Amino acid sequence: MTNEQAFPANNVATATTGCVINESWIGRTAVISASGVIDMLTSPQLEESINTCFDKSPTAVIVDLSDVDFLASAGMGVLVSARDRATGTAGFAVVADGPATSRPLKLVGLADVIGMHSNLEEARAALGE
Repeated sequence: MTNEQAFPANNVATATTGCVINESWIGRTAVISASGVIDMLTSPQLEESINTCFDKSPTAVIVDLSDVDFLASAGMGVLVSARDRATGTAGFAVVADGPATSRPLKLVGLADVIGMHSNLEEARAALGE
């Protein structure tokens, strides 16, 4: 399979809460990119997007939080659940760099648990993609 998109991209926008979630593929690796706010109102959309990707049997799922302005504990819970689902079936990584995302993940001790990386290239390399 080439590095072209294997599945059509899905875009989920939650305009009232300021969250946009995009799905893209690099070969068999799903990349879920979120922007805006991930809180108790928007984390279900992130969770649904991640679960939809896992249903397509990827080799890896990367959640890119580079454009997230606020990450609440509800969003962190979604990331932990996704990492747990990935165990044994697919690789999992999170891209988070900046005070709104990487700092809270480090403070609560989740950075190492979920496989946090500074950029997409670093995450792909860590997953062997």
